[in-house]
Amino acid sequence: MRTDGTVTGLDPEQSAAVLAPRGPVCVLAGAGTGKTRTITHRIARLIATGHVAPSQVLAVTFTARAAGEMRDRLRGMGLAGAAAQVQARTFHAAALRQLRYFWPQVVGNTEWQLLDRKFGVVANAAGRVGLATSTENVRDYAGEIEWAKASLIAPEDYPRAAAKARREPPADAEKVAAVYAGYESLKVRGEIMLLDFDDLLLHTAAALEDNVAVAEEFRDRYRCFVVDEYQDVTPLQQRLLDAWLGARDDLTVVGDANQTIYSFTGATPKFLLDFSRRFPDAVVVRLERDYRSTPEVVSLANRTIGAARGRIAGTRLQLIGQQPPGPEPAFAEYDDEPAEAAGVARAIRKLIDSGVSAAEIAVLYRINAQSEVHEQALTELGIPYQIRGGEAFFVRPEIRQAVQALRQAAARDDLPEESRCGAELVRLVKAVLAPVGLTATEPSGAQARERWSSLVALVQLTEELVDTEDSLDLDGLLREFATRAEARHPPTVAGVTLASLHAAKGLEWDAVFLVGLCDGTLPIAHVLGDGGAVADEAGLEEERRLLYVGITRARKHLQLSWGLSRTEGGRRTRRRSRFLNGLVPENSPASRTAAPSTRERRRPACRVCGKSLQGSTATMLGRCEGCPSNIDVELLDALKAWRLEKSRELEVPAFVVFSDNTLTAIAEQQPLDDRALVAIPGIGAKKLERFGPDVLRVVSSRAGKSAARK
Repeated sequence: MRTDGTVTGLDPEQSAAVLAPRGPVCVLAGAGTGKTRTITHRIARLIATGHVAPSQVLAVTFTARAAGEMRDRLRGMGLAGAAAQVQARTFHAAALRQLRYFWPQVVGNTEWQLLDRKFGVVANAAGRVGLATSTENVRDYAGEIEWAKASLIAPEDYPRAAAKARREPPADAEKVAAVYAGYESLKVRGEIMLLDFDDLLLHTAAALEDNVAVAEEFRDRYRCFVVDEYQDVTPLQQRLLDAWLGARDDLTVVGDANQTIYSFTGATPKFLLDFSRRFPDAVVVRLERDYRSTPEVVSLANRTIGAARGRIAGTRLQLIGQQPPGPEPAFAEYDDEPAEAAGVARAIRKLIDSGVSAAEIAVLYRINAQSEVHEQALTELGIPYQIRGGEAFFVRPEIRQAVQALRQAAARDDLPEESRCGAELVRLVKAVLAPVGLTATEPSGAQARERWSSLVALVQLTEELVDTEDSLDLDGLLREFATRAEARHPPTVAGVTLASLHAAKGLEWDAVFLVGLCDGTLPIAHVLGDGGAVADEAGLEEERRLLYVGITRARKHLQLSWGLSRTEGGRRTRRRSRFLNGLVPENSPASRTAAPSTRERRRPACRVCGKSLQGSTATMLGRCEGCPSNIDVELLDALKAWRLEKSRELEVPAFVVFSDNTLTAIAEQQPLDDRALVAIPGIGAKKLERFGPDVLRVVSSRAGKSAARK
């Protein structure tokens, strides 16, 4: 300790946290502010001053990697022997160790086994109530069970709690509750109990709550508790922490509510937000000096989270960059996703050529399905990469299953020859993928959505390849898939990191590229309502926090980009993320979308009220969704009858021919020639050629009947 009251190597705020007296301490630590350094120094000081023995410290983290880093830092501070005695573990690892020790005292001779893989048991429970048991469905049921248990919700309370939390169950909520109840019953197998990871916490907490002797022994063993990433604790984890503490308050928590991005797992920042209410005498320290990022990156991060709303936003930290100045964050708009990926790859090549290590560069996206186009772009430039927190596109189970289904289709000899190439190839691919999960609308459930997004990405890749080579046939498509998969074998050396924003939490790089920043992707579509309105305000704010976390991963170089179309040369119907409003500099080439007048000129107008159309549905219909419809119901019925007949003829799902929205737009606008028909979004040159004559014939026939009546 220096004469100015600070600890050597620490700033004043870090020192205040380290030197705080025993009792409750809350450290609000922004990104890059040195929270791990602060925690380890506090533990070291408590030990050095004799306040607590090393073996009496229990430090809880959320990952084994973070626990290992804490132990390594303690050893690096000259506390090698003490570091070995400090218990730095995850919640589940700590509970497992304690339960094994106390189980005989609490339960007796009944045996238990750890159920580290619950898939089979959940699948069994789902099958018993008649629900689908595909891999994605079962994973989604398991996710709901984990959320409920982490939130201390019993099976019978799940439907009401899920509705209150605005969750989207993968099946009827009552059915999911039945799966949950069945799962709990199936874990009791005669004289042996199966305990999953959530049960470890539940049983450990119950042992301490219900058994005085156990509680006294534990509390004599552990005197001091430290919890990292406190904004991410679940109600179940807090219950265990309360059981550990008892009536004591020797607790240090560290967190940042504005980095809460795991609410879908049951994590909640309410315990961090309410800490001072629970412990009125707590010492609260705010760490706002950012030692990770340049002032330019820090400024963008502050402005991003500065637009947040709600109680969580009220605790935001105003980060202060401590690094030397660097380049301003760049913004880039592209016509489509392939162009965006190519532009990002070129920028990465330029950074590598300038001396930035490939291992110090990351491309971050909202969902894993976005990786494919970036894998391809990096491959084409010979840039090595690695996937973090997921699998490369062509080795994902759903893609391998899809490709296998396409191979089986290629081996058939009863397919019409014209369905194997050109425009019909896309239709064929969609039809083949329908049984493996390609539905007309996005499904509920996180795992099902992830699978669906990957299949959609495969269809989009097919469309791009067909646009490049109209004569491409199914065999050629499969060869192209195989070539791409082969070219993307994992590199033998460290390369550029491709990761989702969730997987990037806790990591940092010299250069970060945040890609696909469009409404519907970030923020994700299911928090938005029709026409881009907000359907889930809390969900929208969590999406904003995801962007904030992504920005704060960058040390020096940062680029934010988006494409206005999914496919190469496609209709530019996308809007850049609403989170970027006010952030893109006026002198940026990408700022053209920031000017309302420019956007208004680009966007089609409602044919009823004349206002600019918002959202894909309104654009498709050619009118605001709230404006009155002049639909010809009989014409719509006739169009649907024609579509059904055509889909049966081609042996494809009806939506492959035309979507319901497209038919509705036709029934409202009643086009009578090719020009009017192709003006309707969703009807391009290929569909015009294939279906245009039939559609115009149906419209004309209906128009003739109406005129005859008059």
